[in-house]
Amino acid sequence: MGHREDLLAGAKRCLYEKGFARTTARDIVAASGTNLGSIGYHYGSTPALMQAAMLSAIEDWGDVLGAALATDGADEAADPLVRYWQRVIGSMRSHRQLWLASVEAMIQSEHSAELRAQLAEGMEQGRSGLAAMLTGQAEETIDEQTVRTIGSVAMALMSGVLTQLLTDPARAPSAEQIAAGVRALALAPGLHQ
Repeated sequence: MGHREDLLAGAKRCLYEKGFARTTARDIVAASGTNLGSIGYHYGSTPALMQAAMLSAIEDWGDVLGAALATDGADEAADPLVRYWQRVIGSMRSHRQLWLASVEAMIQSEHSAELRAQLAEGMEQGRSGLAAMLTGQAEETIDEQTVRTIGSVAMALMSGVLTQLLTDPARAPSAEQIAAGVRALALAPGLHQ
């Protein structure tokens, strides 16, 4: 790898280990085996490099989630909704730092219109991909209404489960509890008036 790639890899490592706000240029240099001048030369500034690291981490997050949702396990539940949540929760547990970086990216996007725009585009792609996967349709055939309903709700549930899992893993809901809750909400009398 060249210095540019080394810097990005080092910045991502720091992002996972220290977080965006606590990472310094010296941390990145130590993690990448480069020098301070390389940051300015290749990225312009430490914040620009950290933003590139966040975007790269978000791409990694999408890849990890996609792989988790596409992988069949021998010990999975027969219920497709439980199976889906087992895979999502498994990914959250096995790639905690990556999921945490996605949350930090959302917070940092408040200070960067470019990052916010890129995250918004990633969310749109995520909604579309989730809608396709959950309906069993090819993504290019999914209509806008399905993306806005199924895709948006699936993403919202995922964010809520992630928040609970990161904050209180011992009491976060299980895949079975989430599936039961989703089904109970659909039948709740107070929602059908």
